[in-house]
Amino acid sequence: MTSSQTYPYRVVDVFTERPLEGNALAVFPNGGGLEDATMQSIARELNLSETVFVLPATRPDAAARLRIFTPTREMDFAGHPTIGASFVVLDEGILPRDTANFVLEENVGPVPIRVEQGRRPLIWLTTPRIEDGPTLDRNLCADVLGLEAGDLLNVAPQLLSAGNPTVFIPLKDRQAVDRAAMEMAGVKRLKGAYSKPICTFVFTPTPEGAYSRMFAPEHGVLEDPATGSSTGPLAAYMIRHKLVSGAPGTRFVSEQGTKMHRRSILHVHIGGADTIEVGGYVTPLVRAVMRLGGEV
Repeated sequence: MTSSQTYPYRVVDVFTERPLEGNALAVFPNGGGLEDATMQSIARELNLSETVFVLPATRPDAAARLRIFTPTREMDFAGHPTIGASFVVLDEGILPRDTANFVLEENVGPVPIRVEQGRRPLIWLTTPRIEDGPTLDRNLCADVLGLEAGDLLNVAPQLLSAGNPTVFIPLKDRQAVDRAAMEMAGVKRLKGAYSKPICTFVFTPTPEGAYSRMFAPEHGVLEDPATGSSTGPLAAYMIRHKLVSGAPGTRFVSEQGTKMHRRSILHVHIGGADTIEVGGYVTPLVRAVMRLGGEV
């Protein structure tokens, strides 16, 4: 019999306090020794929005390094893998469970983590630096979403990125958000000459903050239940256009994934000096072992 190796992993639901809601994530607490191609194959096999591998940090200020994969590509930064991996790092004892602040190393750079203790931990990440991209034509955006121009707010859609380029398109109400649809042909029309893979984020302002959906067919994700990497730039976009208060200390939520029956609640905290934190609860679901190589 050919020798094999086993890799324990966890499945957790992120941005929810209820099992089988939020955004499911696979976390391999000990991803050391896995080749890049194997990590990608595992992510494709599990076919979740993302799979994350925890590795030893290469930076002295980081507790661990994360490699994050969608079913089709590696990500420089992603929010729900960062929040979910933070929970597992604490739950598995890689860091003491009462650790309040630490740093995770990702391809985008160091990502500070803050744990707000309570009945259950609320885990916050600090959004990496947000970069402005081009604005887009409202009529084009309406057309590629299968909507009318009147379904959009009178605010210019724009591409923003905190490591995951995203086009933000504000809509008038929840019904318009739920009617929106996106296919690969539409993504290509939105991108134009932009070379990197993009996400398309539609939302409408609500009294609580925002009601949102996100499409990412270029990443192998038709629709994402919760997108932490896009929620920081969402907050920046909403503040810029006075759709939400930008006062330090402001907190609001983005409800995402409801249309696809994976309701997610992404918390946002506006700090000082242009700091935007995105936070969420994590619900553990599965402990499992993956066996690679050998014969059954």
